[in-house]
Order: sequence, then C-alpha cells, then structure tokens
Amino acid sequence: MDKLFLKAKTRKILGNRVQTLRRKNLIPAVVYGHGLKTNPLVIEYKPFEKIYLTAGESSLIDLGIDEKDSVKVLIQDVQTDPISGSYLHVDFHQVKMTEKITTEVILDFVGESRAVKELGGILVRNLDQVRIECLPKDLIHSIKVDISTLDTFEKIIRVADLKLPAGIEVKDKQEEVITLVQPPRTEEELKELEEKPEEAKVEEVEKVEKKEEAEEKPEEQAKVEGETVKEEQPKK
Repeated sequence: MDKLFLKAKTRKILGNRVQTLRRKNLIPAVVYGHGLKTNPLVIEYKPFEKIYLTAGESSLIDLGIDEKDSVKVLIQDVQTDPISGSYLHVDFHQVKMTEKITTEVILDFVGESRAVKELGGILVRNLDQVRIECLPKDLIHSIKVDISTLDTFEKIIRVADLKLPAGIEVKDKQEEVITLVQPPRTEEELKELEEKPEEAKVEEVEKVEKKEEAEEKPEEQAKVEGETVKEEQPKK
C-alpha cells in the first residue's frame, strides 16, 4: 500500500462550538498516545474520507500537524451521524515504531469453495476480522482466507490455519472457527434462516464445535464412566 498522508491543524474551537467547524466541511479530531498529551485537531472532510476508505482502522497514516514533522498514527475511532452517516469526530492513536501495537484487521475471503459451487452448500462466516499484535512496521491491512480448501462439508478453517507474515501474532483463540460450509437446507430450514439469520449461523458453528469436542475425548469419557460404575458397585 502506498504511503498515506493527512494534514491536520491544532484546534482551538472546543465544546459545542465545534458545530461551526462541521458546517465548513471540517471534522474535529484528537490525537493521543502512550505517554503523550491529548491534542485537539481539525481535519478537512474530503481528504479524511478518502484516507479512511483506503486505510480503515488497520493501516498507518502519516499525520502532518501544523507545520511540524508528521507522526505515525492509526485511526482509533470514528463517530458518525446516525442518520446521515457523515463523520462527526475522529480519534487518532499515535504509535511508537519500537513498541508493539494491538489492533483488528479484516479477513479477506478469496478463492472458490467446491462445497459451495458443486455441492450446493452454504458458506458460514463466523469471523470477519481478527485481533493481531505486531510492531507498527509489520502492520498489514488485511489477512487473506483461501476458501478453496473447503471442498467438503467436513472441512473447517480456524484461526490456527491463517497464513501470517513474519512479525504478526493473532491474539484470538487458535481453535476459533473462521468459516465453514454447511449442507444445503430444506425449505423449512431456509424459512427459519430468513427469520433469524444470526442465530442460525451461531447455532451451526456451535454444533460443529460440540461434535468435534465429543469426537476428541471418547477415551476420557469412557474412563470417567468406568470409574463412576466402579464406585457405584456395592461392597461385598
């Protein structure tokens, strides 16, 4: 990704008076960081909109404040108008290039699943992003997930299966399910899915996890059951 640069100016207008800035197509903002004093800023609407569409909240931006040297920042939080969707306020987090940061990056699903295309299955995406830790220089905008490996209904892609560049560590649980393909549904199941899509997705993932857990511990369960029977036998 090309270097991203955004201009900002120190903001003197505070409180409710920031409405006057928004009417001029400006956005009130702040920048802060570890051991740094919070600095109120103002940025132009259009340049920020362009940067945000490209960078999201997981790409480094060079923020030029006034006429000083630019600093490395991440977009930490963006407040939007609930009706118009316009940007109301932006939080920038200034990073230190020698200190690791923790942020969320999106998952980019690529490829084509045979279980979907040829077997008529339904792709279930349990995660759309994961939390990573790395040095700022190693930060990536997205992580590719190749769903072409899902050629049967039994295949599952988990966090542990992600192929990561050097220096990137995923903080989510390794066994957590990212995506799978479930068999085609009956008409009755499709109707229920349309009514409660999120519940159906969570239920499908839970079913798979419970099934695998049961398959992974048959000997342990048998041992426990055997001990229980033994304890219940009356003494002669």
